[in-house]
Amino acid sequence: MSALRRISTRRLLMICALSLAVVIGAAAVALAATGGSGPKPPPKPLANAVQDALNAPEVPGISARIDFTNNLVDASSIQGADPLLAGASGRLWASPEEGGKLRLELQSEVGVGGGDSQVLVSGHKFTIYDGSSETVYEGTLPEEEGQGEGNESVPGLGEIETEIGKAEKHAEISGATPSDVAGQPTYTVRVAPKHDGGLLGGAELSWDANNGVPLRAAIYSSESSSPVIQLEATDVSFESIPASVFEVSPPAGAKVVNLNPEKEMGDQHGKPQEIVGQQAVSAAVDFQLDAPSSLAGLPQNEVRAIEVDGKSAALATYGEGLGGIAVIESKSEPGQGQEEAPGGVSLPKVSINGTQGEELDTALGTVLRFSRGGVDYIVVGSVPPAAAEAAARAL
Repeated sequence: MSALRRISTRRLLMICALSLAVVIGAAAVALAATGGSGPKPPPKPLANAVQDALNAPEVPGISARIDFTNNLVDASSIQGADPLLAGASGRLWASPEEGGKLRLELQSEVGVGGGDSQVLVSGHKFTIYDGSSETVYEGTLPEEEGQGEGNESVPGLGEIETEIGKAEKHAEISGATPSDVAGQPTYTVRVAPKHDGGLLGGAELSWDANNGVPLRAAIYSSESSSPVIQLEATDVSFESIPASVFEVSPPAGAKVVNLNPEKEMGDQHGKPQEIVGQQAVSAAVDFQLDAPSSLAGLPQNEVRAIEVDGKSAALATYGEGLGGIAVIESKSEPGQGQEEAPGGVSLPKVSINGTQGEELDTALGTVLRFSRGGVDYIVVGSVPPAAAEAAARAL
């Protein structure tokens, strides 16, 4: 948490955008199988298409040229923003060897070489290099229970149909739509929230019909038919990847930031301590808690104590689902104020009852931060700026 709070706005935006690339690449390693090419595949029920993808044999490796679309934020509104916020193209390599390896290189479409970035994943460890700031971010991906035990089995068709049915209670799920990506026959599925989706319109995933390898992933907002973020292969081959491809290191002297989460404090049994409820949280924090019963027309959902940068803090949530709003409060550092982020990045300013705040408006939501009365506030939600500002002014 402390590392994330010290990251500049530009770098944090880059990590958010590249996180999708890490997830997609990891999925490609997990689902890798033999190759194939051709027109659109024949129609097939979603459950059957999913089972076939899971049953496909493992491919020796993947090499692809990719396009990265990034319409998450308007880069022109952020002074000093990274060129990669406008999109990028690059290469991807993946191998199932040694627990799965991935290398992703992205070159800015703006033509600024200093904005190039690279993602490396080896097993559960990942490294993200931001060339524009010469910074390396290192971390560990979460490990699923039972993963790596060698006893994983592909679920049967009935089980897959049951799980799809459960998911359809909360989301609209399309069938396996025949499509074509990078000259390969693919199936595409779209998932959209049924309610309380905020600004999230839906997500799409396309995988190779012959081998189950993901070739395209995209996220859409509720206000546009164009993808907000998309990673798509434009040319792909399935072949063994030399180990040397993954043996790359960032330039000497690059700054290293550790993104691994700090260990939580626990009780005598090692279980994380939970302080929930407005009265209990108010007694636990070292500042005046502000958690009204409703905010911007949304009822209070929960108030809990959290830790931010080693200090006590509070998280209050309002509403349900992705359409809700969260407020993080913590005690201000003496003389801290609102500093300009490293690298010259400056967010648009907004007035909150006479106090100057900073606002990040994205296609999927809004983040607003300000300080008042010795308390730092962060208001975040998959809502338009007007809703976030109304919530901030009601505090």
